[in-house]
This record gives sequence, structure tokens and C-alpha cells, in this order.
Amino acid sequence: MIHSHAARDREPVRIALTGANGGYGRTLLAQLRHTPELIPEVLVEPGTEGMRRTLAELGLDAPAVLADGSALDWSGIDVLVEATGQVAVGTAYAEAALDHGVHVVMVSKEVDTVAGVALAAKARAAGLSYLPGDGDQPANLLRLVDWVSATGLEIVAIGKSGEYDLVFDPATGTVTQAGVSVEAPELAGLLDLGPDPRTTLDRRAALVGGLKRSAAADLCEMTVVAMRTGAVPDVEGLHYPVARIAELADVYAAREDGGILGRDGVVDVFSALRLPGEASFAGGVFAVVRTGDPVTWELLRGKGHVVSRDGKYACFYWPYHAMGVETPLTIHAAVAGTAAPVPSPTTLLAARAATSLGPGTSFQVTGHHHEINGVAPVMVPPSPGVAPYYLLGGTRLRRAVAAGELVCLDDLEGVDPGLAAVHSSRREPGA
Repeated sequence: MIHSHAARDREPVRIALTGANGGYGRTLLAQLRHTPELIPEVLVEPGTEGMRRTLAELGLDAPAVLADGSALDWSGIDVLVEATGQVAVGTAYAEAALDHGVHVVMVSKEVDTVAGVALAAKARAAGLSYLPGDGDQPANLLRLVDWVSATGLEIVAIGKSGEYDLVFDPATGTVTQAGVSVEAPELAGLLDLGPDPRTTLDRRAALVGGLKRSAAADLCEMTVVAMRTGAVPDVEGLHYPVARIAELADVYAAREDGGILGRDGVVDVFSALRLPGEASFAGGVFAVVRTGDPVTWELLRGKGHVVSRDGKYACFYWPYHAMGVETPLTIHAAVAGTAAPVPSPTTLLAARAATSLGPGTSFQVTGHHHEINGVAPVMVPPSPGVAPYYLLGGTRLRRAVAAGELVCLDDLEGVDPGLAAVHSSRREPGA
């Protein structure tokens, strides 16, 4: 049964979707079959034949399909959903939309970390919306933070789980993540935090060291959140504790209370550990708060809420991010002019050299998680001259960068001049 909703009563909203045949684009198009007031007017996708096959599979009437946006008639569009994941292309599409009076729903988090501050300012000046898309973790986490903040609870840490759970099978002694398995029979004795949680977390991490748990996409998403909340990373590469859902309130506690945090107001990512058959965190989002009245929280503990063993902390979480299935929420919010957190340059996703890099080293953004060989993504306070991580794509070094150094704009040649200008237009804190 599909319930009616007040949103169905609005005038039709015409959508342009870029990166339309990616995984995100398909999930949004599939959902738009059930939201008749949201009309996919134009789809931009270089692989036009593949796009048409997807439309046929979904049984959608054929909207206009363009190989690129150069011929896009913006006069027939109300909202752009930008999902290319490509910084230069995505920024250009967003700027063009705003220039033509079109709201922007930004799914490409890579774009947001480089150009989000400037694009949001441009949208505000034009009386338009610029919003991160619901269905990806940044927007979902911002919604959770808004809910928690409205209740008056004190936030200690916010974040998400990594994209893929660590599934430990006691019968085989193996841990599997996204189809890759490692032997870790000792985990059977570490399924409880025990009296020394930090030691337990360290031992767990060592046992799954053969799995790739950190991803540039995670830090990118948390940078988007940090820019809109003022939250900060506790460590520049994030903690990534291997933790079970029921442990989050103990793990994300202050160090003096046995947790891992050196400060309040932290943004982080954890690796969700579970047994076969247990519910997944599904790349969802969480907020850890300080509790108040102990009677209240013992009552909530009895109802199954995640409360720390000492009763000082509790965790609220949404164990999902449903990609384009949720994005209609943002499209409606954009047209309605719903207030949203404004991004500011409080945190920069930067690139730290993983090894010594010589002159002429080239950088390409590759793979499912859009990573760059030779450098590690780090979340740092903005500093004049430091290059945003995703500005490195397609550039090369003009001089050597030692291992451990941040890559700076002056180190690079071949930087897209439009992106450099957009990035430089953001004001650093205190500037």
C-alpha cells in the first residue's frame, strides 16, 4: 500500500539528473516511478545507450538523454541533482544550474569538499537552494544531528559506519568484508569490550589489519558534515574502531571514561563488527550524547537503547542510507526553500604524501571509492595554500613532496583554473 502524502499535491517539479546511469542515479530513477510530482525531465549521461537500456528496464517513459550538459535547456528545469562524482564536471553543472535559477541537490560529495562553500554562497545570493542529497550519509547524518539537537541533548560524537560491515563467523574463525576474508579466530574471545575497551579495540584492529577499512569516500563524507556542523576529527585520518552497535556509547566516550575520544564535538567513522545473521549497520549514521537523569536512561536501556555501561553516554543511530530512494526528500526541500546548515570552511579534506613523491608524479582519481594513489586523505584545519584532496585529480607535481607532507597548490601543475578559482573564493575561518 502506497500512502498519499502532502508532497503529492505540489506542482510538478522538473529534474535534471547528471551522472544518471550510476548506482545512485538508478536508485533515484527507480524511486521517481512512485513520486509522480517529481519528473525526470533531462538525464545527462555519457553512455547514452546504456542509459536508455536502464530506462527500458525501469519501464520509464523516455526523458531527454544527453551525453553532456552543454545543450541542456535550463528553462525547463526546477532542480538539478548532481551525481557525476567528478569535481570539475560536477562543479560546472552546479554553477550553470545556479546561473539559470535552478536549485541544486548535491550528491557528489567530492564536489562539495572543494566547491561547496562557494556554491552555497552563490545559491544564497540568488535565493536558491544548495543541499546535500538525502540517501547519502552526509545529509542523513545532518538530519539526525538536527533531531538530536532539537531535543536539547549534548552531542559528544557523530559519524557513520564504513560502507561494509566486518562479519565474523565463529564457526570458521574468519572475518569477511565485501567478499574479502581474513583468518581471525582470536576474535571469538574479543566479542565483548571487556574491562579495558581501548586494548580490546586495538587487538581487534590488529586482527583485521589485512582488510581495507579506511576509504577516501568516508573522509570526504565526514568533511561535508564537518563543514556544516563545526564538528572536528579527533585524529586526521579518523579512528575507525572495530565496534559492535551495542558498544558505540562506550567506544565514543571520553578517554577518562574508558573511550577513545580526546575531545567533544567529534566526527568519526567506525568499522561495524557483527556475526552472521545479525542486522547490519548498512553504512548508517550515529550520534553519541551525554545522558542526564539516570532514571530516564536506565528506563531507556531497559527498552533496548544503546547506553554506556557507566550510564554517562547513549547512542542514537539510523542503520541505513538508502541512496536515491531517499533523495525525493531533498528535492522537495530544495523547492520549498527549507532551511539547512550552511557550509563553512572549518575543515579541509587534504592530501598527505604516503611516500616520497618526485617531480612529475601524476595524480588520478580512480576506483569505487575515488581514491588517489600516492597520497592519503586527511581532515585538517584549513591553511592557506594547502590543496584540497580532490583538486589533485589530473594534476602532476612540479617539485618533490616528502613523505608525510601535505600537498600544496604551489606544488602542482595542471590544476583546473576554474576549480582553483572556486576554491580560493572560500573564506578561511578568521579571515
